[in-house]
Amino acid sequence: MSINKNFDSSLSGDVRLFGLPAEQGRWLLIPLGITILLCLGTAYSWSIFRSTIEKSLQVGATESLLPFTILLVVFSILMPITGSYIERFGSRLVTAVGAIIMGIGYTASGLVNSIPLLTITYGIIAGAGVGIVYGIPLAVNARWFPDKKGLAVGATVIGFGLSPLVTAPLAKNLIAANGDRGWQPTLIAFGIAFTLIILAIAPVMKYPPSGWQPAGWQPPIKLSETESDGSNALLKSLSFYGLWLCFTVGTFGGLAAIGIASPVGTEIIGLDKNTAANAVSLFAIFNGLGRPLFGWIADRFQPKNAAIVSYVLIMIASIMMLSATKGAIATYLIAFSLIYLAFGGWLAIGPTSTLILFRTQDYAKNYGIVFTAFGMGALLGTLIAGNIRDIFGNYLPFFNVTIGLSVLGIILAVFLLKRQD
Repeated sequence: MSINKNFDSSLSGDVRLFGLPAEQGRWLLIPLGITILLCLGTAYSWSIFRSTIEKSLQVGATESLLPFTILLVVFSILMPITGSYIERFGSRLVTAVGAIIMGIGYTASGLVNSIPLLTITYGIIAGAGVGIVYGIPLAVNARWFPDKKGLAVGATVIGFGLSPLVTAPLAKNLIAANGDRGWQPTLIAFGIAFTLIILAIAPVMKYPPSGWQPAGWQPPIKLSETESDGSNALLKSLSFYGLWLCFTVGTFGGLAAIGIASPVGTEIIGLDKNTAANAVSLFAIFNGLGRPLFGWIADRFQPKNAAIVSYVLIMIASIMMLSATKGAIATYLIAFSLIYLAFGGWLAIGPTSTLILFRTQDYAKNYGIVFTAFGMGALLGTLIAGNIRDIFGNYLPFFNVTIGLSVLGIILAVFLLKRQD
């Protein structure tokens, strides 16, 4: 049979999901998608691992950021590649394969003793697994919610942003319980647990039957929906390059902030490690909230305006951090919360804009291509942040860079982030 046992189509064309009418059952896919992305989003807790890795392996800030940076880059590269294989092999099989690869990467990372090897196991192998799985819950839920795309995608992707809320304190406690090299058994435990969780959910990650749509809903007629050249049309569109550049700028500061949040708290503000780890969990809440919020803004007020709001928040936060001194806890908490909120927003602005500006049928492939901007933002943001720390002795000059890029982002959004009909 071509239809998953989790839904069936009656002779009258009635589609059921989890034993419920599809309009009701589809809502269960959102928490399941959130759970998958929560497992994948453990990468956002990397700043918790960095201090112990730097101490045990005797490395600097740039080196300790390298496995995290490579994971994000590989993650973004695998997104467009995976998009073409979802249709060929099915979303359930691709999800399972990605989960196993990610688990192997995490487990192997707990067995190595150098940054080069950690870059291979965590950065490349685990990053590949994350990249393979990441887009599937978004693509599946986008198909089940053609009438609420921004809400469904934004709500699903909240799991990736909220992950540190769970995994940061968990990682902190596991590391502390296992001594100076506690990061190693922690990575092994994460790899095994997350693989099993994703494998359990993989069987329900399937598209709706061809032609299905919510009762009483009619798709809007748009010129782009009648085009037939898919990703070729995407690459010919000025909107794509506008979105790609805006996405790169939007993720630049956010991904760097995720990597430096904990050390900024300890080195600049003077927090102890436990308080800094707890702050990362707080920031994760704003990262998660940014996704449905900005998904709604992009849906309701156009992607251009959602992008501008995010850049303004980054500018405000950066200006606050440039004035931060020892003991300025409130400044630190507010500034990084705003950065995480704006960054989380881009994980909803990106996919929602792709759905709005281009063919819905080509979403998986198109967003995979758009998502390569995430990798560029990760590469530039984390490398520049690490080098600034090693050269200047602290991370504060980095916030001058984010202010300049935010101004550039606003200009790009105004002139390029719109439909080209």
